[in-house]
Amino acid sequence: MSRLGYLEYLPQGASNISRPEKNPVYWYYGSGAVAFGIKNNAFSYLLLIYSTQVLGIPGYLAATALAIAMAWDAFSDLLLGHWSDKTRSRLGRRHPFMYAGLIVLPISFYALFNPPFELTEATAWWYLLATAILIRTAVTLFEVPSVALLPDLVKDYDERNQWLALRHTLGWYGGNGIHVINMAAWVGAAGLAVQSGYSTYGSAGAFMIAVSILISSLGTQKPAAAIPPPAETFRVTEMWDEFKQIAQSLTNSNFFWLFVYSLIVGAAAGMSTALYLYNVTYFFDFSGPQIAVTGLFVFASPAIAYVVAPTLGQRLGKKAAAIAALLGAIFLYPIPYLLTLAGFWPTAGGWTSLIFYSLFVMTEVVGFIVGGVMLDSMMADVVEDSEVKTNRRSEGLFYAARSFSGKAVSALGIVLAGSIVSLVGMDGIKSVADMTDAMRADLATFFLPAYCGLYFIAIYLISHYRIDREAHNQNLATLAHKNLHGHQASD
Repeated sequence: MSRLGYLEYLPQGASNISRPEKNPVYWYYGSGAVAFGIKNNAFSYLLLIYSTQVLGIPGYLAATALAIAMAWDAFSDLLLGHWSDKTRSRLGRRHPFMYAGLIVLPISFYALFNPPFELTEATAWWYLLATAILIRTAVTLFEVPSVALLPDLVKDYDERNQWLALRHTLGWYGGNGIHVINMAAWVGAAGLAVQSGYSTYGSAGAFMIAVSILISSLGTQKPAAAIPPPAETFRVTEMWDEFKQIAQSLTNSNFFWLFVYSLIVGAAAGMSTALYLYNVTYFFDFSGPQIAVTGLFVFASPAIAYVVAPTLGQRLGKKAAAIAALLGAIFLYPIPYLLTLAGFWPTAGGWTSLIFYSLFVMTEVVGFIVGGVMLDSMMADVVEDSEVKTNRRSEGLFYAARSFSGKAVSALGIVLAGSIVSLVGMDGIKSVADMTDAMRADLATFFLPAYCGLYFIAIYLISHYRIDREAHNQNLATLAHKNLHGHQASD
């Protein structure tokens, strides 16, 4: 039997339907994001402060180790994206890698927060580097192939928004859910500088990661296995060609703007998330249980974004929806910091301050989630746009290249965060009492202009993206015509 065109062969349970929530594959696909959310929460918010206050590594050195791991992660994304594009297996292109991630990721995540031997000042940095690299490799094994399933499973311009909205929603619930528990009962209760809380967190996170990957992998197995295999198989010697093809892909203007956008966002996000616990603990003076309350407010954000993202994308188009959501979030972000420095914010550490801060965070997170959904959905549309122009379908490569850009520069963001910690004098602090007003002012002065400025640049860049609903539908029609005639010719 000849290889069918991608529009002519839709696997059972993955066809275009108006109510994707009735499709079990929709839920299985989304559930995998819980694992990524937990890992991302740990690395983004917890790992820098764990490294400096428990492992005793200076901020700039800890950030260097995490940046090296992220740089490796960026490269491995490219390798896995290409490899999964060209893998032939009875399990499908993507699932052999996803099952490998099921084994490696929970074990390595547990080991990071439960060192099997006593760490010295000399060995702590190397242990952090090794476990961070192993975890990021394991995440790549699952996440890159899993996300790359979308263009095969869903063809409709608007329905892709719904699938990705669910994935982002469940990812946020996974990461934020364990964050709330962690701040209320484990790390937050024991103290940011106490190992025991992190040990419990590592054990619980490893278990939840394993369950998430198992459900998602098994649930998407059948439709993924039914997708026609790639025409070519993977060869390591082709990797140099892949780098050249990434460079060539930048000639696709739509992909170029998404790629550069990811560079800027990666730097901003890396810096912001690495400083999160420093900010809420030492700038706003919140305790562990209070940080957990903020997390409870954030629980509402994904649910709101789940409704807002598809609706906003359908009414405004994906680009305009992304810009509107991010602009709203960025304008809100610095307000609590500026009002605190000006003396107009409620008393630091009080519950009034906590409620107002939590409302701001909840609204900001909605904007960032909606922006992320639109970005991933626009990337899915680039797959067909590129196929029309090149006759090559490489969704794994595109997603990996976008991930590569974000992670490579996010490493710079983490280095900046660690440098700020050291520059402000926060390496050795163990409590809020060690934080001076001058240190708070320096923290905001270094952080806010860089963060907001990077996002404004990113918004300007993404404004040049050009694939709207009409252009996407035209691409689908062009590919359907090509595949129909190719199939007829083969017959």
